Amino acid sequence: MRDYFKGILNTFALVVVCPLAALCWFEKNFSLQSETIFSLFVQCVALLPGLPGIFLRRAFYHMVLDACSLHCVIGFGTIMTHRRIVIEEQVSIGHYAVIGSSCIGPRCEIGSRVSITSGKRQHTKDELGHWSAFNHNAAQQVKIGADVWLGEGAIIMNDIGPGSLIGAGSVVTDAIPSDSVAVGNPARLINARVT
Repeated sequence: MRDYFKGILNTFALVVVCPLAALCWFEKNFSLQSETIFSLFVQCVALLPGLPGIFLRRAFYHMVLDACSLHCVIGFGTIMTHRRIVIEEQVSIGHYAVIGSSCIGPRCEIGSRVSITSGKRQHTKDELGHWSAFNHNAAQQVKIGADVWLGEGAIIMNDIGPGSLIGAGSVVTDAIPSDSVAVGNPARLINARVT
């Protein structure tokens, strides 16, 4: 019975956000590499409170990201910075996270204020030595394996293997193998296997 009501609420949320998603679709298909409208609506849905906000956020992301399951939780204030994001089944993302280009595997737990950047090199210098704005061509899709736990405030710049745990406040600059525990800045392995 509970799944039935969730299905009804998910359908209602999809209908409500459909006009926003349609505008994002037009922007994506007719304004190459522009994410102005997308960013506007992302910031609006991020501030929708409570249970209605959870349903409306995931419905919107289901329609505008590369993929987003209707069976996930995306907390208040969480921002998706780009469309090239995949969020699989039963992912839980805490409040005020910032998610860049990434592929988040099933059953991941992502703490509040986590940042997943679009890799380590999304800004480049021009011939005069000035830093560029975000460069879509230099962005990397960070892969977070299934069943990963990312502690509060972690900053993720590289891939994380399935079953790993990243400590709160850690900064991941190098790839983390499967079933590992990593903590610190920069994150270092403290245990080869999580049991």
